Amino acid sequence: MWASVGLLPCSILTLLFTSTATLAASFHVEPRSLTTFSDTDIVSLGTTPDPLKHIDPYNPHSHLYRILIPRAPDTENNTFVRNHIVTTLRDLDWHVEEDAFEDNTPYGKKRFTNVIATKDPHAPRRIILSAHFDSKFFPSAPMNQFVGATDSAAPCAMLLDLAEALNPMLDARMHRMDHDQLDDEEQEASETTLQLVFFDGEEAFENWTDTDSVYGARHLAERWSSEFVSPLQARKLRGVATQLDSIEHLVLLDLLGAKQPIIQSYYTSTAWLFDGMVAAEHRLGLLGLFNEQSTTNAEGGEWHTWSSFFKPRTSFEHQSGGIQDDHIPFVKRGVNILHVIANPFPRVWHTINDDATALDLPTMKRWTLIFRIFTAEYLRLRMSDRSSTRLVKDELVSTS
Repeated sequence: MWASVGLLPCSILTLLFTSTATLAASFHVEPRSLTTFSDTDIVSLGTTPDPLKHIDPYNPHSHLYRILIPRAPDTENNTFVRNHIVTTLRDLDWHVEEDAFEDNTPYGKKRFTNVIATKDPHAPRRIILSAHFDSKFFPSAPMNQFVGATDSAAPCAMLLDLAEALNPMLDARMHRMDHDQLDDEEQEASETTLQLVFFDGEEAFENWTDTDSVYGARHLAERWSSEFVSPLQARKLRGVATQLDSIEHLVLLDLLGAKQPIIQSYYTSTAWLFDGMVAAEHRLGLLGLFNEQSTTNAEGGEWHTWSSFFKPRTSFEHQSGGIQDDHIPFVKRGVNILHVIANPFPRVWHTINDDATALDLPTMKRWTLIFRIFTAEYLRLRMSDRSSTRLVKDELVSTS
């Protein structure tokens, strides 16, 4: 991602929002009150499976540990990380597509591969949670060892945690759907599935330009804008035609994992989702799930109370500030975006210090809990579906 200097003039922003509205738009979802879980349900989903299990950068069995390596596009390490993401999601019985393509870069033609994981590929609509899994390319040492902990190894690990945490409820809903056991309310809810997208090639190889950046996002947005859905999906979507049209919202995670992030609302069309995420954080905090021991290593640190990650929302947002990221090709095509990015950027941004030491475990844990609650409530999942799930020993909550 890249941030230009200063904010965009109001006239330019107005033109941007007006012009994108005339392009192909995603499926229109009216702002609504999200399902609200009980305190007991929030504690249950916030503690099981263990939210620290896969986000600890020092645990060799965690997702984050496996992702936290140099992984520039078209390298063996990039393939290793991609294979880990693909294997993890296929083992959870998700439909996984590897969207491979080639593009020209300042260093010649490179091969990129997006990972698109969909729980129910037959659902007519989807909410996408996404992050980029590549790390920035640097040609020489020591910067060629850049691992991009916040950018965006940690967000990728959070998405894999989300898939594992919600999978029992998603499976139970699909089982009822297959056996024609859905009531009217769940029938409507089941028409929206969860899709996770891991973009390749977000980072520029040299200087950020329209052609040297967001390679994977540009390719996928263009492809989906001309890829038609099945006739059955089109009927359920009230006549819309392309894959882009079936997206309710795209939530993009970036630059997360460092202490004290500031998260802003950038788009009026998703202000209600921003508010839903704020509400999820507030309820989790009131239940004491954020009062943790702050640490950047495995030996512990000081205890602290919590303050919100989110900046209060104004009546009309003029805060885009020129932040360039994987959402831009989708914004230009009218997709509703919720951009969850630390702004100001972490101090370690694009430095060799964006490694495990830049991450704060309680901060990352809070993010996993927020995304679990927010997404489950958006999808109107049933917490009762978790009660029949047998937990293995290593899924119990960490006491560290």
